[in-house]
Amino acid sequence: MNNPELQQRLRAVSQLAAFNNWLGLQVDEVSSGAVQLSLPWRAEMGQYAGFMHAGIQGALIDTACGFAAATLSGQVLASQYTVRCLRPAVGEHFRVVAKVIKPGRQQIFAAAELYATRNGEETLVACGDVLLVPQAQQKTESELQG
Repeated sequence: MNNPELQQRLRAVSQLAAFNNWLGLQVDEVSSGAVQLSLPWRAEMGQYAGFMHAGIQGALIDTACGFAAATLSGQVLASQYTVRCLRPAVGEHFRVVAKVIKPGRQQIFAAAELYATRNGEETLVACGDVLLVPQAQQKTESELQG
């Protein structure tokens, strides 16, 4: 079930990232511990054979898992991530869905699946998981002084 408040918050965060803007990344659905992001294909995302570059696939999985974790704990940083490219990522449109597998105070485990839509047919092209670390909120200079 989509949570409009969380969705608006993640859209604002996404717009702060120049990379997300370059990708054309859209925050489609957000609920507690889960997100769905999407983007259209652009040739600039391709590798030498014209498939989506594995680095872009990893970035999508990392971002989706980070956003899913952020719905539960605020700011997070990826500590480690794994991407499994299952088949060439070819399509007119891509969708990545992520969910938190296990939340925690020191570590959050999340997983994602990346789908490509080509000629109206959606296919799973990659999957991965991310280990995230919740970040303490930054203190202002006045808070640090006293």
